[in-house]
Amino acid sequence: MKLFEELTWRGLIESVTSPSLEEKINEGGLTFYIGTDPTADSLHIGHFSSMLTAKRLKDHGHNPIILVGGGTGLIGDPRATKERDVISKEYLEKNYIALKKQIEDLFGYTMVNNYDWYENLNFIDYLRDYGKLFNINYMLSKETVKSRLETGISYTEFSYMILQSIDFLHLYEQKGCTMQIGGQDQWGNITAGLELIRKKHGADVECYGLTMPLITKADGTKFGKTEKGTVWLDKEKTSVYEMYQFLINAEDEKVIDYLKKLTFLTREEIEMYEEKVKTAPFKREAQKILAKEVISFLHGAEAYERAENIASALFKGNIKELEQEDIKQVLQGLEKKNVEDSVSLLEALVEAHIASSKREAREWIQQGSIQVNGEKVTQEDFILSKDNAICDNMTLIKRGKKNYYVLVQE
Repeated sequence: MKLFEELTWRGLIESVTSPSLEEKINEGGLTFYIGTDPTADSLHIGHFSSMLTAKRLKDHGHNPIILVGGGTGLIGDPRATKERDVISKEYLEKNYIALKKQIEDLFGYTMVNNYDWYENLNFIDYLRDYGKLFNINYMLSKETVKSRLETGISYTEFSYMILQSIDFLHLYEQKGCTMQIGGQDQWGNITAGLELIRKKHGADVECYGLTMPLITKADGTKFGKTEKGTVWLDKEKTSVYEMYQFLINAEDEKVIDYLKKLTFLTREEIEMYEEKVKTAPFKREAQKILAKEVISFLHGAEAYERAENIASALFKGNIKELEQEDIKQVLQGLEKKNVEDSVSLLEALVEAHIASSKREAREWIQQGSIQVNGEKVTQEDFILSKDNAICDNMTLIKRGKKNYYVLVQE
């Protein structure tokens, strides 16, 4: 199967600006770019899909450029709901450095920062050289702007489209870049960039745009920097074990979509796992291979094996056999609840709002539903203290099969 057909099968193509792009993608040799603003110091799992799309193109002979928007990040890509907060140059610069290292280490892509060409652009030149080429009615018709007209949009964010268009023009002129790819929400910005290039260099210029569907959860919400439970690629922000848990618990209705977009498994392999989801979903074989492929790519096979061992130890109640670093991974992603030091288990369950009352807590303990640091405890007067904490001053409580809580002794 040719590359464009494969990308379509994987669900990685939402829209293209020209039917001729299919042939260009199959041929190879295009220089293209993807942009991201440095509003965080790590990529997340949604970005990972885009970066892998770039790798699929690169492996087929195309040349990727990753643009980190140190300049556009100062402006802010308009949200559908409200104005973004202004971010300092220092914060964006710190994030740019972190992203540059992360992307280079993981993918080895060429990196550029658009602050480099905005830094010395004065306002008069901006208006004369670029603003004159944008029709207000054209800009108002773009979905990202249209959605904000009722609630209001500042001139600053309204100008974001022009700045991103300048990015495409600059990379076309300086790097021979003829294609921009991005999420489906970037369609308006991408097409505006194409218009600017054509106005500057003629209508017959061969440049293209391609958008990808946003990777979403089962409830339809996207993976974003501001979304609850963001899965970061940086293991200091999302531990390998946390990522393992996220992937291994992927919903059956989404796991095949994730395998297509987040792995390099072949069509035949993915269709085999798709059949397993239908016939034996309880085995979660598709989720297991998803976790193995993604974590091994990002953090190495050894990190995946450690995460799998942690999960096995928790399931068997052998958490104390884990190394302290592995225990910290378990605790990192769990909600922390403060309790007094040297408090009884019964009182701690109520104080931490795990149980709604002493009666409920007592029933759980007597029924053997509570584990403390991997061991079943049936004495309600069992004392939790810093002395018997499993890591630092933290105690791991398990209720039933899947409910975990971290109690921090103050």
